[in-house]
Parts: sequence; structure tokens; C-alpha cells
Amino acid sequence: MGYMQISPNALSPWGLQHCLYHYTYMGLRNGDNFWFFLTTVGESRVYGYRFFGGRWNQYSIALRDIVSFNCSPIPTLY
Repeated sequence: MGYMQISPNALSPWGLQHCLYHYTYMGLRNGDNFWFFLTTVGESRVYGYRFFGGRWNQYSIALRDIVSFNCSPIPTLY
């Protein structure tokens, strides 16, 4: 499985469902880019954890503010 990249025009709550419980690189409309651990996808917001201040903190993002996201694949040990 490779990385999933979504263009801004394709952004919907259903597209983000594939990133649940994965580290996801988020790009926001304001120019912020960061790693986010996605735990819940709502109709207008996503919820999870963002690393800042030296620790993981609960965080939510409005769907309208997300311009891109990239899910990391689950590593396998073979």
C-alpha cells in the first residue's frame, strides 16, 4: 500500500476515513503543515492528536481548512 494523496477538490469526510488511526500529514489553508494522528471524522471536522509543545495534544480541524492530506502506510514486519 502506498501513500494516499487527495487534492483539495476531492476532500470529503469519506476520503479521510481511510486515514483513521494513521499518522497523516495535513496541509491547511493557512499554510500550516504538520503530522496528525486521526481518530474521528465528523461531518465538518476531524479529531485526533497533533504534536506540539513537546507532546501529543488533542486537536480538531475544520474540513474546510484542509487543502491536502497524506496518510502514512502501516509498516509491516516481514
